[in-house]
Amino acid sequence: MSITNLLDRSQPRIGLGCMNLSHAYGVPVNEKTAVETLNSAFDMGYRHFDTATLYGAGKNELLVGKALKHKRQDFFLASKCGMAIADGKKRIKGDPKTLREECENSLKRLQTDHIDLYYLHRLDMSVPIEESVGALGELVQEGKIGAIGLSEVSADTLLRGHTEYTISALQSEYSLWTRNPEIATLKACQDNDIAFVAFSPLARGFLGNQLSHRNLLEITDIRNNMPRFSANNYPQNLELLRPYVQLVKSLNCTPAQLALAWLLHQGEHILPIPGSRFALNMEENLAAQEIFLSAEQLQKLDAMINQNNVIGARYSAAQQAEIDTETF
Repeated sequence: MSITNLLDRSQPRIGLGCMNLSHAYGVPVNEKTAVETLNSAFDMGYRHFDTATLYGAGKNELLVGKALKHKRQDFFLASKCGMAIADGKKRIKGDPKTLREECENSLKRLQTDHIDLYYLHRLDMSVPIEESVGALGELVQEGKIGAIGLSEVSADTLLRGHTEYTISALQSEYSLWTRNPEIATLKACQDNDIAFVAFSPLARGFLGNQLSHRNLLEITDIRNNMPRFSANNYPQNLELLRPYVQLVKSLNCTPAQLALAWLLHQGEHILPIPGSRFALNMEENLAAQEIFLSAEQLQKLDAMINQNNVIGARYSAAQQAEIDTETF
């Protein structure tokens, strides 16, 4: 399956971010439950599954492979390289040798002979983007990957990479409370027929209106180190949800569905990939593509939550140093 199938609506535009099952948020789901949940996601209609070498130090790819290998020809599989766990620590390496090795390992874990879309997870600041993309281009020519994606890069880096070899997708954080793509990358993607895959479309759970207090976060949850979820900032950000929830009630949908519907209305080339550990939430999210929002409703949402009233940066200084995206 190609990304064209997702963009031309022959398949659902909303995909599934698989990370939550084994990485970053809360406690990882046990293997049996995770496999069952991934199969439930497929049965309810998901056809775009997104994972990465990084997630759970390879465990997430193992889960996806085990759960969906018998349905491999019936869904769009995306994974990522260039950022991994090595000796217990995160490592960013974008040299050709590393990318090839990580691809070979991903193929084994996913129990497949090809990955439909393979992203450079992070730009290695010490390796020219042309060199990393060129290496991925060789993997396309060998049939090991179907297309190349980039993640969390600027419009300039995206276009430099696109000149070296066709880039089919850019994946970056995008939601009502993270508008950075509106600076330049959304337009760059649209102008060059590149899909924009939006991760954290529910603002890392914030827009789902289920995290009433930061104390509910597990100690290992990555949000503990994100400025918007700090003890000082999070209570202020919660105030933004008051008018938002009122609009949700008037539309007879859920907070998560409204966030996803807003995102789908931002451009035909946008593919949100919300993540969840629970099949019920996955079903709720998928139904968001049936919601139509008027111009007036979209205008209200834009004013409610945006880069001017959200308190705190999206990443800590250390995390920000690892990415190449534009900032306001």
